[in-house]
Amino acid sequence: MRSKSRLGSPVSGRTDLQLAALVGISPTIAAIRSEIEKIADADASVLITGPSGSGKDVVARLLHQKSRRAARPFVALNCAAVPADLLESEMFGHELGAFTGAVKARAGRFEAAHGGTLFLDEVGDMPAAMQAKLLRTLETRVIERVGGMLPIGVDVRVVAATSVDLTAAIAAGRFRADLLYRLDVIHIAMPPLNERPEDVPCLVQHFLSAAARPARFTPAALEALAGLPWPGNVRELKNFVERACIHHGDETIGREALAQLLRGATSPPQPKAAPRPNEIAPPPGVKTPDHGTASLLGPDGVDLKQLLTDLEQAYIREALALSGGTIARCARLLGLQRTTLIEKMRRMQIAVAE
Repeated sequence: MRSKSRLGSPVSGRTDLQLAALVGISPTIAAIRSEIEKIADADASVLITGPSGSGKDVVARLLHQKSRRAARPFVALNCAAVPADLLESEMFGHELGAFTGAVKARAGRFEAAHGGTLFLDEVGDMPAAMQAKLLRTLETRVIERVGGMLPIGVDVRVVAATSVDLTAAIAAGRFRADLLYRLDVIHIAMPPLNERPEDVPCLVQHFLSAAARPARFTPAALEALAGLPWPGNVRELKNFVERACIHHGDETIGREALAQLLRGATSPPQPKAAPRPNEIAPPPGVKTPDHGTASLLGPDGVDLKQLLTDLEQAYIREALALSGGTIARCARLLGLQRTTLIEKMRRMQIAVAE
């Protein structure tokens, strides 16, 4: 039977794509921007790896925006967010009556992205059965809707992203090696934010430019932000800047206001207020004078490296307590990969029993 092509409607319009920006001055980000320019017009599949929140979706959007497919749809699907029994329908569509609740025929993401780009986020979490079907589609460029018999040709560039170590997943039998070879024609690795601290001030200014009532950070505050670990990466920094603008819109944020924001406080602490349950005390080096105004530096200065280490340890211990010592849940609370958390705990000599 002859393949039939169908055009899908855009899921993400050109206006949204103009917001995509890979911000930073670090050599790593400069190299990634250069790579995007080189490969944008190719139709080869791209695999973007990196920790959660590092900006993999931004790279995918930039690839589309700079490609000859830019006028066609950019369609995104988070493979980890869709229940396994619905993922096939989401990806390939379904016909009327294909399953209970299929009251009308529906195109899937491949059809919707025809002529454009399909971004498969968290592809490392895709169930094994779907991995086989995706592999077949990448090889044939033909899909079949659930409950359908008609082959449908699709012209789609596939960009996939994952925070999972796919080589380890293959060794554990959770991911197909042949699918990795199909996806990983071109590889872009996004670094965690703590490996490019020089980009933090640029990112802060970028996020401030989108705020309705932007705050302002003093140079000292920006320098302090650049020295923080940011386990949630760029996403965490973006959320922090948004919170800062909500509490300090049109104001200048110096060291005192920054200390309050980093502790999650929205107003100066009261001198004799009773401590709240499970509240984490300020790490060593953060002084609170009797009049209640927070100060980042004592009269003798501070060991910033030790301060950041103490702060990181405090968050890990608190997350362990809240998660009942469950490493997987603790990692989710901190926005870390499980292996990253285990390595940090090993280095800091933090036992699960604590």
